Amino acid sequence: MSDAAIFAISLAVTLLGLVISWGAYRRRGAGVGVRGAALSLVPLAAAMTGVTEFFVDLAFSPVKWAGVAVAGLAVLLYMTSGAMISRRMDAGGKDGKKAAGGGDARPKSAGRSGKAKGAVEGPAQGGGDPELAEIERILRDRGIS
Repeated sequence: MSDAAIFAISLAVTLLGLVISWGAYRRRGAGVGVRGAALSLVPLAAAMTGVTEFFVDLAFSPVKWAGVAVAGLAVLLYMTSGAMISRRMDAGGKDGKKAAGGGDARPKSAGRSGKAKGAVEGPAQGGGDPELAEIERILRDRGIS
Protein backbone atom coordinates (compact mmCIF):
# COMPACT_ATOMS: atom_id res chain seq x y z
CA MET A 1 0.00 0.00 0.00
CA SER A 2 1.39 3.41 -0.90
CA ASP A 3 2.28 6.06 1.63
CA ALA A 4 -0.33 8.43 0.20
CA ALA A 5 -3.11 5.87 0.59
CA ILE A 6 -2.09 5.08 4.16
CA PHE A 7 -1.97 8.79 4.99
CA ALA A 8 -5.38 9.43 3.40
CA ILE A 9 -7.02 6.57 5.30
CA SER A 10 -5.42 7.68 8.57
CA LEU A 11 -6.50 11.28 7.99
CA ALA A 12 -10.08 10.16 7.27
CA VAL A 13 -10.19 8.03 10.43
CA THR A 14 -8.78 10.94 12.46
CA LEU A 15 -11.34 13.41 11.09
CA LEU A 16 -14.20 10.98 11.75
CA GLY A 17 -12.94 10.49 15.29
CA LEU A 18 -12.72 14.25 15.85
CA VAL A 19 -16.31 14.71 14.67
CA ILE A 20 -17.48 11.96 17.03
CA SER A 21 -15.41 13.55 19.82
CA TRP A 22 -17.11 16.91 19.22
CA GLY A 23 -20.49 15.20 19.62
CA ALA A 24 -19.31 13.49 22.79
CA TYR A 25 -18.08 16.85 24.10
CA ARG A 26 -21.49 18.40 23.51
CA ARG A 27 -23.39 15.51 25.14
CA ARG A 28 -21.11 14.30 27.94
CA GLY A 29 -18.71 17.12 28.76
CA ALA A 30 -15.20 18.38 28.15
CA GLY A 31 -13.36 15.46 29.74
CA VAL A 32 -14.92 12.90 27.41
CA GLY A 33 -14.48 15.18 24.40
CA VAL A 34 -10.79 15.81 25.06
CA ARG A 35 -10.17 12.09 25.64
CA GLY A 36 -11.91 11.31 22.34
CA ALA A 37 -9.85 13.94 20.53
CA ALA A 38 -6.65 12.47 21.96
CA LEU A 39 -7.57 8.99 20.77
CA SER A 40 -8.66 10.34 17.39
CA LEU A 41 -5.21 11.77 16.73
CA VAL A 42 -3.48 8.40 17.17
CA PRO A 43 -4.08 7.09 13.59
CA LEU A 44 -2.71 10.30 12.06
CA ALA A 45 0.34 10.21 14.33
CA ALA A 46 0.90 6.54 13.45
CA ALA A 47 0.79 7.32 9.74
CA MET A 48 3.15 10.26 10.09
CA THR A 49 5.72 8.25 12.04
CA GLY A 50 5.57 5.16 9.81
CA VAL A 51 4.05 2.86 12.42
CA THR A 52 0.97 2.29 10.24
CA GLU A 53 3.11 1.07 7.34
CA PHE A 54 4.78 -1.44 9.64
CA PHE A 55 1.41 -2.84 10.72
CA VAL A 56 0.09 -2.93 7.13
CA ASP A 57 3.20 -4.83 6.06
CA LEU A 58 2.80 -7.15 9.05
CA ALA A 59 -0.86 -7.88 8.30
CA PHE A 60 -0.23 -8.91 4.70
CA SER A 61 3.12 -10.70 4.99
CA PRO A 62 3.15 -14.45 5.74
CA VAL A 63 6.89 -14.28 6.48
CA LYS A 64 6.34 -11.65 9.19
CA TRP A 65 3.49 -13.71 10.68
CA ALA A 66 5.84 -16.69 10.79
CA GLY A 67 8.33 -14.46 12.62
CA VAL A 68 5.65 -13.48 15.13
CA ALA A 69 4.86 -17.18 15.66
CA VAL A 70 8.54 -18.00 16.22
CA ALA A 71 8.84 -15.11 18.71
CA GLY A 72 5.75 -16.41 20.53
CA LEU A 73 7.25 -19.90 20.64
CA ALA A 74 10.47 -18.45 22.07
CA VAL A 75 8.55 -16.65 24.84
CA LEU A 76 6.56 -19.81 25.60
CA LEU A 77 9.72 -21.92 25.82
CA TYR A 78 11.42 -19.33 28.04
CA MET A 79 8.48 -19.24 30.45
CA THR A 80 8.27 -23.04 30.49
CA SER A 81 11.96 -23.34 31.30
CA GLY A 82 11.51 -20.89 34.18
CA ALA A 83 8.72 -23.02 35.61
CA MET A 84 10.82 -26.17 35.20
CA ILE A 85 13.82 -24.59 36.95
CA SER A 86 11.60 -23.30 39.74
CA ARG A 87 10.12 -26.76 40.31
CA ARG A 88 13.57 -28.33 40.32
CA MET A 89 14.76 -25.84 42.93
CA ASP A 90 11.67 -26.53 45.07
CA ALA A 91 12.18 -30.28 44.77
CA GLY A 92 15.76 -30.31 45.91
CA GLY A 93 18.20 -28.41 43.73
CA LYS A 94 21.34 -29.93 42.26
CA ASP A 95 22.77 -31.19 45.59
CA GLY A 96 19.54 -32.90 46.61
CA LYS A 97 19.10 -30.37 49.42
CA LYS A 98 16.08 -28.14 49.87
CA ALA A 99 16.07 -24.71 48.25
CA ALA A 100 17.57 -21.82 50.18
CA GLY A 101 15.80 -21.36 53.48
CA GLY A 102 15.02 -25.05 53.96
CA GLY A 103 11.56 -24.75 52.39
CA ASP A 104 9.99 -23.20 55.52
CA ALA A 105 10.14 -19.42 55.66
CA ARG A 106 8.65 -19.18 59.18
CA PRO A 107 10.96 -18.55 62.11
CA LYS A 108 11.79 -21.52 64.35
CA SER A 109 9.80 -20.08 67.27
CA ALA A 110 6.64 -19.65 65.20
CA GLY A 111 3.56 -21.54 66.21
CA ARG A 112 0.67 -22.85 64.12
CA SER A 113 -0.62 -19.37 63.24
CA GLY A 114 2.76 -18.28 61.90
CA LYS A 115 3.25 -15.70 64.66
CA ALA A 116 6.29 -15.83 66.86
CA LYS A 117 5.83 -16.83 70.49
CA GLY A 118 5.16 -13.87 72.68
CA ALA A 119 4.13 -11.70 69.74
CA VAL A 120 2.00 -8.77 70.76
CA GLU A 121 -1.26 -8.17 68.92
CA GLY A 122 -2.52 -4.65 68.43
CA PRO A 123 -1.17 -1.33 69.62
CA ALA A 124 -3.07 -1.44 72.92
CA GLN A 125 -0.80 -4.23 74.19
CA GLY A 126 2.57 -3.13 72.97
CA GLY A 127 2.80 0.49 71.86
CA GLY A 128 2.37 -0.13 68.12
CA ASP A 129 1.79 2.53 65.52
CA PRO A 130 0.53 5.74 67.17
CA GLU A 131 -1.53 6.72 64.12
CA LEU A 132 -3.26 3.35 64.17
CA ALA A 133 -3.95 3.76 67.90
CA GLU A 134 -5.54 7.15 67.20
CA ILE A 135 -7.76 5.67 64.48
CA GLU A 136 -8.82 2.87 66.83
CA ARG A 137 -9.64 5.44 69.54
CA ILE A 138 -11.79 7.46 67.13
CA LEU A 139 -13.63 4.32 66.04
CA ARG A 140 -14.22 3.30 69.69
CA ASP A 141 -15.54 6.80 70.52
CA ARG A 142 -18.08 6.46 67.70
CA GLY A 143 -19.11 2.97 68.76
CA ILE A 144 -17.50 1.17 65.84
CA SER A 145 -15.52 -1.93 66.68
